[in-house]
Amino acid sequence: MNKIFKLIILLLCFAVTGFAQTNTDKTFTNPLLPSGADPWVIYKDGYYYYTNSAGNRLVIWKTKSVARLSSAEKKTIWVPPAGTSYSKELWAPELHFLKDKWYMYFAADDGNNNNHRIYVLENSSADPTKGDWTFKGKVGDETNKWAIDVSVFENNGQLYMLWAGWEGDENGQQNIYIAKMKDPLTIDGPRVKISTPTYDWEKYGDLGAKSNPPHVNVNEGPEILKHKNKLFLVYSASGCWTDYYALGMLTASKNSDLLNPASWTKSPQPVFKEAPANSVYAPGHNSFFKSPDGTEDWILYHANSQPGQGCGNERSPRMQKFSWNKDGSPNFGVPLKAGIAMDGPSEKNK
Repeated sequence: MNKIFKLIILLLCFAVTGFAQTNTDKTFTNPLLPSGADPWVIYKDGYYYYTNSAGNRLVIWKTKSVARLSSAEKKTIWVPPAGTSYSKELWAPELHFLKDKWYMYFAADDGNNNNHRIYVLENSSADPTKGDWTFKGKVGDETNKWAIDVSVFENNGQLYMLWAGWEGDENGQQNIYIAKMKDPLTIDGPRVKISTPTYDWEKYGDLGAKSNPPHVNVNEGPEILKHKNKLFLVYSASGCWTDYYALGMLTASKNSDLLNPASWTKSPQPVFKEAPANSVYAPGHNSFFKSPDGTEDWILYHANSQPGQGCGNERSPRMQKFSWNKDGSPNFGVPLKAGIAMDGPSEKNK
C-alpha cells in the first residue's frame, strides 16, 4: 500500500509540473528580446516571421508564437556588399508576401544619412528563411528624395507604398508620403504627402524640452491597421532620441481616395505614448498582428526602460493586446511594465 501511495504522489507531481510548464509556455514578459528597434512581424502558414533593424544585415526569426521569440530560429538572409549606396545603416526592414513571393523592404545608405533610400529583396520560396534572396534594387518615386521606414499595403485591389521622407534635399522635417504601386517592385505615379508634423507632441527634439518643443519635426514609421470599413495609419512622431517619441494616427475610409490628403484625418493627441509610472519611454515604430486563432489584435513596438536612452541598442521589442472603441477606432491603452507575466496570443483553435 505504501508503494502505491508513493507512486500516486509521484504521478501527481509529474502532472503538476507538466501543467506549470504548459502555463509557462503560454505566458510571456516584455521585452521579447534584449534589443531590437523597429520590430515587424507577419503570420503565414502557421508561423510568425519577425525582423527588426540590425544595422549591417537583414535577419528573420521564425516561430510558432511571438511570445517565444527569444527561443526562435534565427537566420541572416542577406548582408549587403561593401562600397555600395546600400551597404550601411539598414533600417526598419519589413517582410511582405505579395503575388506569391516574399519581399523584404528596407532603407539603407552608404554611411551618410542624407543618402538613405528604399531598397527591396525578393524570394520565391514558400518559407522566407529558405531559398534564395535576390537584391532587386531601389524602389522610389521620380523625385528620388531621402526616404526611410517603408511599408506596403493593399486596399480594394490596389497596392500602395508608405514611407517617411523629406520635401527637399536637406533635413529639417520628416513627412509621411504615399504612392500607388504598379507591382511590388515599382512605384506608379507621384508621391503624395499625407501627414506633416503639426501638433507640439510631434515636434519634440531635445530631451526635456517638453514645455517648448524645438524646430525638429518628425513623422515616420507609418503602418496600416485595417478594421471594418476604416484604415488607420499609425505613425511615430517626434525625435526617437527623446523620451516623448509616441504614436499618432490618421484615419480614412477604405473607399476614399487614399492619394487625396483630405481623405485622412489626424487625431489631435497621441494614441500611444510614454508611461513613466510603468518605466516605459519612447514607445514607437510599431507593427500589428493577430493571434494564431484570429480572435485577438496585438501591437508590437519598441521602447526604452529608462529615460534618456535615446535611439540606441537599449530599445527593445514589446507587445500587448489591444481593443476597439465603440466608434471603431483602436484603443492601445498604455505601454505595460516590463517583467510582468501576461497571457500570450490565443492559440485555442490550434
